[in-house]
Amino acid sequence: MIVMPSITFLGQTLSDIDLAEIKEVIETCRNLSRTEIASTICELFSWERQSGRLKTVECRQFLEQLESMGLVCLPPQRRSNSNSILISPSEKTSPSPILSCDLSDLSPVSITNVTTKAQRQLWYEYVDRYHYLGYRVPFGAQLRYFIELKNHPTVYLGCLQFSSPAWKMTPRDILIAWDDGQRAINLQKIISNSRFLILPWIQVKNLASFTLALASRQVADDWNSVYGIKPVLMETLVDRQRFKGTCYKAANWHYLGATTGRGRMDRENRRRDLSPKDIYVYPLTHRFRQELLT
Repeated sequence: MIVMPSITFLGQTLSDIDLAEIKEVIETCRNLSRTEIASTICELFSWERQSGRLKTVECRQFLEQLESMGLVCLPPQRRSNSNSILISPSEKTSPSPILSCDLSDLSPVSITNVTTKAQRQLWYEYVDRYHYLGYRVPFGAQLRYFIELKNHPTVYLGCLQFSSPAWKMTPRDILIAWDDGQRAINLQKIISNSRFLILPWIQVKNLASFTLALASRQVADDWNSVYGIKPVLMETLVDRQRFKGTCYKAANWHYLGATTGRGRMDRENRRRDLSPKDIYVYPLTHRFRQELLT
């Protein structure tokens, strides 16, 4: 009888269930790069630095070791370096003078899809520099937006990101009342507002809630055009130690409760040392439950 050596990563011995979950992520995310898959797995197991950043580099090396042992099969390496995101502050994102006015004085405000490499690099820089979580490669699919003045498209007011949802969140799952099979089939009809930044020198009352209202009318169609799935529900997590969720409440998002203090992709209840987050959702159709239960 051949006994396989124990597999460890970051001092943690991985079980057969852990390895099976890693294989599942690799198989279901084969259209992503190896770096993005590593980030997804870090989300799943809450492999983070003290700063909260994911241990993506170490995880990718670990996955390649598993591949060399014949335990997993990763997608081919991509020749370009487009997945290596070098983010450092530049003059392009230097603080600007305080802008304080009524929302009506800014109209029209728009959210604009980030599509080009130059736009992406600028978006990464703004978020990494001014969002308290910085930038990290999001789990799964994503769309990014600049919040800007429609008639002055280079005047940036902030940044938005929507990405794939959390695997499990008890208050959300109770609201939907789905079982594991229904969740597995329909989870991607939910999208997460995973980054929301109004630049610190933009001091315009009601801009944040107005932006969320814009997103509720636009993002579902944008997501469908890119991924072929029409979202029916948006969700977000608000760090209650930092924010009160005022703009989400003003934009008619519904408060559901709080997380348990685990990682957003923590399937096996491994972590309880993260700060609880308040959960808000916004239905994009009144039939969202029926759509998620079919």
